[in-house]
Amino acid sequence: MPTVSAHVAQTLAQHIDHVFGVMGNGNAYFLDALERSTDVHYTAVRHEAGGVVAADAYHRASGRLAAATATYGAGFTNTLTALAEAVQAHVPLILVVGDEPTSGPRPWDVDQIALASAVGARTYTVGRADAAATTVIAIEHALSYRVPTVLAIPYDVAKLDAGPVPAAPQPVLPAPLAPSSPFARAAIADLARALAGAERPVLLAGRGAWLAGAGDALGRLADATGAVTATTALGRGIFPRGEFDLGVTGGFGAEAAMEIIGTADVAVVFGAGLNQFTMRFGHLFSPGTRVVQVDIAPAATHPHVGGFIRGDARLVAEALLAELAETADAGARPDGWRGTLDVAALRTREPGDALAPDGRLDPRSVAIRIGELLESNPSTRDRVVVTDGGHFLGWANMYWPVASPDRLMMVGTAYQSIGLGFPSVPGAALAKPGATVVLSTGDGGGLMALADLESAVRVAGGRGLAVVWNDAAYGAEVNLYGLQGLAREPMLIPEVDFAGLATSVGASGVVVRTLDDLEALARWARTPASDRPFLLLDCRISGDVIAPYQQEIIRVNS
Repeated sequence: MPTVSAHVAQTLAQHIDHVFGVMGNGNAYFLDALERSTDVHYTAVRHEAGGVVAADAYHRASGRLAAATATYGAGFTNTLTALAEAVQAHVPLILVVGDEPTSGPRPWDVDQIALASAVGARTYTVGRADAAATTVIAIEHALSYRVPTVLAIPYDVAKLDAGPVPAAPQPVLPAPLAPSSPFARAAIADLARALAGAERPVLLAGRGAWLAGAGDALGRLADATGAVTATTALGRGIFPRGEFDLGVTGGFGAEAAMEIIGTADVAVVFGAGLNQFTMRFGHLFSPGTRVVQVDIAPAATHPHVGGFIRGDARLVAEALLAELAETADAGARPDGWRGTLDVAALRTREPGDALAPDGRLDPRSVAIRIGELLESNPSTRDRVVVTDGGHFLGWANMYWPVASPDRLMMVGTAYQSIGLGFPSVPGAALAKPGATVVLSTGDGGGLMALADLESAVRVAGGRGLAVVWNDAAYGAEVNLYGLQGLAREPMLIPEVDFAGLATSVGASGVVVRTLDDLEALARWARTPASDRPFLLLDCRISGDVIAPYQQEIIRVNS
């Protein structure tokens, strides 16, 4: 007869196609049932945090429900940082874990429900009689609230016979939030009039707008109002017409472009949380800008927002278009001010030098050259960029083109963590099986995630490329606290040979000390993915070149 674990595996299998994790005592029967009785693909990683990270990246690249698994106790506690990141990033994910037996905790058990709750994740515990139904409830919770959800299988229940697997009901998900109240309709009509009469309108979109499927409607709205556009880091590529897009707002943006955004008379923000980085610590818009936020959050998320419309980004954008169509004589200017701007010039970046004054590589010139090589080769033009957290974040975000929001993921930044880079690669690689996966990581975060370097190389193979920004330090700490005079020794890392580490697990590792060394990437990109190994570029960069977004943080904190 099917076990409780089989009920969980077979019910979950109706809603997922991949599971990532590490096998242990607490999830052994679940994984056995998954392998024997479902078509779900299981990918082993080497650290439990890596299982959650890989599932997180899988969702961000595919949009599908993600799943991970770990054993009880130490296996579960190893997932907590990655679980907290997924909570902060609103990732719908099911984490199947073992748990203490129903008879009570053993010496090595901990209160897993309390620990999950502490980072914002709810736990559902299955029993012998309700395993399938509880699994559906957990799935419905994860998808409805866009949050990771823990599904716990008590140790003494996991292998109990539970009878035939019942036909569990399908999850019922909420419809997109329509702006249907009289207040919302009046606010939309008022905003349409403001956009029609605006001389310098700006539309800003984030990942929430992408999740709502608002890209086409936002493109039409920009055309109808003559607005220039901009995005958050996680919304890059959402607007169809890049020639009018000023790029990422905040410290990842070009200074001239940010100054233009500050002159807007009306700015409408769709599906963006407006955190301190996006808002340039309160300096993105001028006091004269009328800022209206459109979001499904209960209320505005920044004090500079003067108007708030609660609703789905796509539905609100379409409602605005309908209002504009009815008031075509109200002053809308389809050509708008964007026709007067040289957007390409406004987005110009600092080119950097071949080498910094200390003789190490200037990361700006390295980023530019890598971006050129990725764009110039068909095999790498179709790519997904995943980034760890750290000072180096600025280089990929400023210099590497991104096609759409599902082609860039910053795993770790929502929770301000590092060390989640390498395990992001398997998730992204399986979500986008035809794309090259490019990882951007630092030496500090790379060392934290080293267990899953092997996972990245094994799963991505010749479709995987890792760029390690190796400055022999925790760069963000050096830039912020070293400049304040704090002791630098705890911020330093002995220079690590990442190229050698990569070679030891089957990749091709290349130490990059000059721009000419990047020809290894050019040769790799020209080789068919089936005929090349995973490539790791160990870029020995200068820590003296500070990314603009870090300079912004330094100014605020000084």
